[in-house]
Amino acid sequence: MGTEATMGVIARQNWMQPLEEGLQKALHKLFGAAGPAGQKAKDFLNGTWVGHPLHVILTDIPLGTWTAAVAFDALDAASGRKHWKDAADAAIAMGLVGAAGAAVTGLTDWQDIDPPARRIGLTHAALNVGGVALFTASLLMRRRKSRGLGQAFSLLGYGLAMLSARLGGNLVYGQAVGVDHTAGRELPEKFTPVLADSALIAGQTIRSNYRGTPVLLVRSGERIFAMVETCSHLGGPLSEGKLEDDTIQCPWHGSRFALEDGRVLNGPATHPQPCLEARVHKGQIEIRKRTPASEPSPTAVVEPSPAVTSS
Repeated sequence: MGTEATMGVIARQNWMQPLEEGLQKALHKLFGAAGPAGQKAKDFLNGTWVGHPLHVILTDIPLGTWTAAVAFDALDAASGRKHWKDAADAAIAMGLVGAAGAAVTGLTDWQDIDPPARRIGLTHAALNVGGVALFTASLLMRRRKSRGLGQAFSLLGYGLAMLSARLGGNLVYGQAVGVDHTAGRELPEKFTPVLADSALIAGQTIRSNYRGTPVLLVRSGERIFAMVETCSHLGGPLSEGKLEDDTIQCPWHGSRFALEDGRVLNGPATHPQPCLEARVHKGQIEIRKRTPASEPSPTAVVEPSPAVTSS
């Protein structure tokens, strides 16, 4: 079955909707009940400190070790040497430990994604649970000297893990989960006017545009901040978000960014927001892409002009 057909079958499983919604609400409640500590734990599991989804990193552990276990079993069958048996068993055990970490981080990410990716993600998780169960059974059978049955369970578990990995690939490449939604945006190399200075009121957010790239503009005192308006997490409109203490919070999933340099303050986002230099020139707010020379001092520039009069 092709990828599109597989995704179509999953999309038609409407009986999953109450389960999806209930589990997401339970996860939100779990982290929310812990207050600031819950937010810190969520940020850690999302991978905001890495600048990359932590789940994607941890999935390499079970997939890699279980692939090695299957290979070691094949070498054991060919040679009958004990060290291949020991290597296969150790690889399975290591994979189970890695799978636990991948599961916790995956669920943390999953609670902040929307349909249709939400259903694909839940199916992905269910297949992983099946794979873990089979590899656990395999390890138990091996320790009980039922090595042939243990190897059979390993092959079945590996098949489920590969099918799950296929869905995981679709989440990234098909549904754009975990990727930077600000990547590839066209930004001006030279100062370019995008908004009349008089249109930007202090303490409010406004969405402007540069050649199809939405730009968030915020005035705070004598400073003007400018950044790509599309949230790096899943593309939420930051101009509709909550502005507080020179930070902006995405209205979709709650990611919070520093206006000064775009760094992630709270997840689920892991990628920072691209920021721009900004200035006022001849009554217009002008923006340009930050140059390497401007990076050490990320404060937006306001250049007053004699032509601009205060109202």
